[in-house]
Amino acid sequence: MPVTRVLLVANRTATDRPLLEAVRRRAARGTAEFHLLVPATPQGLHRVVDPETAGVEAAGQRLRAALPLLSEAAGVPVTGNLGDANPLAAIQDALNLQGFDEIILSTLPSRLSRWLRLDLPRKVGALGLPVLHVSAPDPGAPEEAEMAGVGGAA
Repeated sequence: MPVTRVLLVANRTATDRPLLEAVRRRAARGTAEFHLLVPATPQGLHRVVDPETAGVEAAGQRLRAALPLLSEAAGVPVTGNLGDANPLAAIQDALNLQGFDEIILSTLPSRLSRWLRLDLPRKVGALGLPVLHVSAPDPGAPEEAEMAGVGGAA
């Protein structure tokens, strides 16, 4: 049976429950390899002052913290790497260099997410692969994490 290659894309939500649960559910559906891409997106004023280097250290820490948790959720070792500060460019690089069959995109809640303001789930869906978007719960709202399929043939 062929192995499905799943690209996980997250930064500040790389260790959050919605992403871990999505990986657990995907692993239960069939044989899959998982790879975490953490775009090195700078925060706050660093986006203007030093956008090329500001997000790298924090993204590296998130990557190192997330890999063991995601590996446990997947039941197999999860690999990972840091990507471009521009999340869409990072995803396109990963697809072009490594090839994937599916994408799971994890974002902050809508009122906090820069990626959602950039309409990243729709843009990633336009790349032609099945995309599952999961969102961290909003601490200011009572509802649970949002999950939605975007683009591609699911």
